[in-house]
Amino acid sequence: MKDGESKYAYKKKSAWELFSKPQITTAFTFAEGYKTFLNEAKTEREAIHVIAEAAKKQKKKIVVNREKSAAIVIKGKKPVRDGLRIVISHIDSPRLDLKQVPLYQDSESHLALFETHYYGGIKKFQWVVIPLALHGVIVKKDGKKITFALGEDDRDPVFSVPDLLPHLSHDIQDNKKLDEAIKAESLDVVIGSLPAKGDFKEKIKAAILEKLHADYDITEQDFISAELEAVPAFKARDMGFDRSLIGAYGQDDRICAYAALQAILDIKNPEHTVLSLFVDKEEIGSEGNASAQATSFLRSLIREQDANVDIDSVLLKSKMISADVSSAVTPNYTDAFELKNASSLGNGIVMSKFTGHGGKYSANDASAEYIAEIRALLDRAKVPWQTGELGKVDKGGGGTVAKYFSRLGMEVVDLGAPVLSMHSPYEVASKADLYSSYLAYLAFLKS
Repeated sequence: MKDGESKYAYKKKSAWELFSKPQITTAFTFAEGYKTFLNEAKTEREAIHVIAEAAKKQKKKIVVNREKSAAIVIKGKKPVRDGLRIVISHIDSPRLDLKQVPLYQDSESHLALFETHYYGGIKKFQWVVIPLALHGVIVKKDGKKITFALGEDDRDPVFSVPDLLPHLSHDIQDNKKLDEAIKAESLDVVIGSLPAKGDFKEKIKAAILEKLHADYDITEQDFISAELEAVPAFKARDMGFDRSLIGAYGQDDRICAYAALQAILDIKNPEHTVLSLFVDKEEIGSEGNASAQATSFLRSLIREQDANVDIDSVLLKSKMISADVSSAVTPNYTDAFELKNASSLGNGIVMSKFTGHGGKYSANDASAEYIAEIRALLDRAKVPWQTGELGKVDKGGGGTVAKYFSRLGMEVVDLGAPVLSMHSPYEVASKADLYSSYLAYLAFLKS
């Protein structure tokens, strides 16, 4: 015993203390590629593009679905009928989507703005008065695509949602609850103020339309067939004097996506056929044809490996890691967590036996047998890991894609990095947890 504690007791250990000096160096180096990925992949389409380019460079087979989801597939030594090993992550993040008819001129403020509709779970007050970039595509009637990534280069303009100054906000905002102080319909993005010359009813709007047509060959009607997202213009940066942390937008869930990508790129001659799946729309319940619920994509991948195999039988024998983040204990707000069962930055990848809310509603609840198997796997590979649960019972909760695949008969468990300030425009993660996630996914795909 040490310090009066039984040697049989469970105790979280710092990944930094478990790693050797060479591993710490490797973790820091690994994070450099991750920061580049975050800067280049701020939307689901951009993430799929970066993932596809990486796979092609490594000569890995990748199948892309509608530019919003993808799978990297490596055939194993064992036949497909023996089951697959799958790591699935999502590549969408909370943001502000432009409405289909977004452009208007506010006559009182003499500004042109875009109307937005927020996507995913956000705290609205966090999205005002920060620099925003505009990403996405506009598809014209003839099929031509115009791609936007405006606001990332230092020479680019940025955009922002204005807020009321404290001198005037007392009656309008200050006495309201946080979720009521900023209304969804007030999350409009300022895009210009220079009026056009000529006899126009709305001169500022007219000037914006003229510029959009001159620079991008688009009209106001083209916004109807567009997917444009206002995302934080922040760059991924090292955080802390020791540079052990990373601050960036979109780490839920691109930290797991990047770790899963690098893991499968490093796989050669696996025992089972392995897949890294990257899906869209997790933040809004995995709806749509590029989401985790669009299981026809997975079924088609299985059929492609063996046209004669019984797909349901394959699914029953397959095992999956739902690579999604967990919430790290937040300083100053520790009362929100049940600390014995909460995850912390720097203690390794987080294994969450169950998700959901309340009485485990809408949950995947992994079996004890599968949890034991993953525990043993992680320990054999010397991967730092911890357990996690999203907040106190009846006080928190959340979902992942795990439940959709457990319904297909698979063994599934959530295993991902802890993140601080989740769903905010600037999330924080540990380089140790990022590298631990890579090691965990690599060990699983090799199993």
